[in-house]
Amino acid sequence: MMSCKQTTHLLSQQMDRELSVKERMSLKFHLMMCTGCTNFKNNMRFLRKTCERVVSDVKSE
Repeated sequence: MMSCKQTTHLLSQQMDRELSVKERMSLKFHLMMCTGCTNFKNNMRFLRKTCERVVSDVKSE
């Protein structure tokens, strides 16, 4: 099983590139068992969406 450090690294990379099938499966398995990494994933998603909205608002001004 992947460590939390490896998982958070892959979650970060997932924002910038498509993960391999093996990486996606390992990530999914780890997230099923680890609430800390699941929270990290949700927080990253929230921050990314919030930043995208801010940039969009600034561009529209």
